[in-house]
Amino acid sequence: MHHANHYYGHSFVLARYCGFEADPPRIHGYLQHGWNIGDGLAPDHEFVPGVPAFVWSERTRRRAWSMGRRGVHVVGAPWAYLTVMEPPVTGERDGTIWYPFHGWEGQHVEGDHDRLIAEIRDTETGPVTVCLYWQEYRTARVRRRYEQAGFRVICHGYRGGWWKDLDPGFLSRQLAEQRRHRRVASNRLCSAVFYGILAGCEPAVYGDPMQLQGEQDLFGGRSRIRRQWADLHGPRIDPATAHTIAVDELGADRILSPAELRHLFHWTTA
Repeated sequence: MHHANHYYGHSFVLARYCGFEADPPRIHGYLQHGWNIGDGLAPDHEFVPGVPAFVWSERTRRRAWSMGRRGVHVVGAPWAYLTVMEPPVTGERDGTIWYPFHGWEGQHVEGDHDRLIAEIRDTETGPVTVCLYWQEYRTARVRRRYEQAGFRVICHGYRGGWWKDLDPGFLSRQLAEQRRHRRVASNRLCSAVFYGILAGCEPAVYGDPMQLQGEQDLFGGRSRIRRQWADLHGPRIDPATAHTIAVDELGADRILSPAELRHLFHWTTA
């Protein structure tokens, strides 16, 4: 199984949905692990031609087809399955969970965190939880800026990598946190914002978008995102419009049955 299939516990969520109690069997193919504006697969990963790809949405499948990929199947995001398996509990929501744009292993973000903190303070009216990616969370000078601003600072955990340090509970923790909050926000449109919308949060995308060191705008990049998903940018976004878009992007209307998913993944027993 490609190691990225385990990112954020995705393979574990789908295995649980299909009735597997132990570690997930091998997925025969590549599973999309994050929202993107290309073919659903990470551009920095190597892929074996002819091996199936399992993407989140019909829109992504069409883009992949236009780029020459074949054997692409729409299965919906693991997050969509999780929200079905873990229905919300009753309770009043409060405040905003805020996801600053983050880097990846070996890449760091360039931007003004102090200016972003000021924008958050000027925009949010309730308590703010800032969720940092594990890399930024372990960087004391970044984490302390948000702590000193009076925000609650958390990290959902490590996504796992190369079959090590896997975390089957990553998405469940994220879902529980988001369902505590009334709003979800980020300085870039990203998976976490779409997740929050599906979890019932009011979304917002505003502030200094920052950038990665040496960042390249693939598939049209930031300008295309702001143009194509203009309705999801701003400090106040229409919840109904946002929900319709999130359902489409996450394939929440394309959830397969356990039998269909087992067939696609070549999971023969449960």
